[in-house]
Amino acid sequence: MDFFTNSNILFYIVAYLVGSIPFGLLLAKQFANVDIKQSGSKSIGATNVLRVVKQTDPALAKKLGLATVILDALKGAVVIIIAMSFSMSSETLWAIAVLSVLGHCYSIYLNFEGGKGVATALGVFLILIPIPTIIGAIIWGFCAKVLKISSLSSLLGLVGVVFGAIVLNNGLNIGSNAPMYFIAFIIVYKHIPNIIRLIKGNESKVV
Repeated sequence: MDFFTNSNILFYIVAYLVGSIPFGLLLAKQFANVDIKQSGSKSIGATNVLRVVKQTDPALAKKLGLATVILDALKGAVVIIIAMSFSMSSETLWAIAVLSVLGHCYSIYLNFEGGKGVATALGVFLILIPIPTIIGAIIWGFCAKVLKISSLSSLLGLVGVVFGAIVLNNGLNIGSNAPMYFIAFIIVYKHIPNIIRLIKGNESKVV
């Protein structure tokens, strides 16, 4: 039964299971008594938590939205940090990153539905490629403040991370940018409905 004692495999399983935890859904149900899977965009991410809870309690909405971002980011980052303490290879760390984002986007606890993966990607990127991630976060923050469109700001921030990594961290210490590209693809794919609305000019703003 080497499969269940292989440390890499165990970390992969934990990464997916922890990544699958829908913190936004849990927080909104616990503290605002609302089911965000049945309201707003029906996403489990911070933006939908903010949008739905704001209808009844704006102050609580901001707190829950921030808590969702932090917890969704941590659930990928913490597993990577623990793996680092076990001296796991860079290849393993990037596999953990991918599985954490997949868990968030396709949660086993939600019949393989989930969020868009932005906050979880932020967490894993911040550990593995910190400087490009900070660049992307600055771009996201600026665009969010000016444009007030969460999806567009997130996608522009993602572009900043990817291009920053290509320029500053070519190879991601594993000789390939493939894991980063795959995470970026997942996020863009999950944003396709938003992209369609952006093209049509009817994407909602976060006010």
